[in-house]
Amino acid sequence: MNKNQVTNEQHHFPWDHPRFRSWIAVARACQLMQQTMTRSLAHLDIKTPHLDILINLYRFDGISQQELARKLLVGRSNMSMLLPQLEKRGLIERRGDDKDKRVLRLSLTPSGRTLTEEAMEVQTGLIHKLMEDAPIEECEVVAQSMERLISLLLKDESELA
Repeated sequence: MNKNQVTNEQHHFPWDHPRFRSWIAVARACQLMQQTMTRSLAHLDIKTPHLDILINLYRFDGISQQELARKLLVGRSNMSMLLPQLEKRGLIERRGDDKDKRVLRLSLTPSGRTLTEEAMEVQTGLIHKLMEDAPIEECEVVAQSMERLISLLLKDESELA
């Protein structure tokens, strides 16, 4: 049996199993990345959920609230809390859709665009600082593994719904 064929029977405790350890490592890394990004963005007075919204609006101007929620994997209630905060600060605007009055389209304001560009510089700098020693091939393997996990989790979620 090679090391890729390790079974649960060989390990008495779940935390001894490489798959379990990998899962926990991913969860801890995500938590620490969020905390680090929050600290790095503090001077801009935005949190990571705000940044996720702003970057998506930067990339997809005029996206609907529903599409944005789907991209961010959050529910309407989360959007209902976060969007007014950004709107009140003058960073985003919501406009009705010309074809469907039930749909609200989201866009960055000029000041929202400027802030998003500053925040993206912070984010990119942080990623570069933390990852500059990682070989590109390793980054590709990690990205592929995480994309596979995301796909499996999204599939499971849709099957449970």
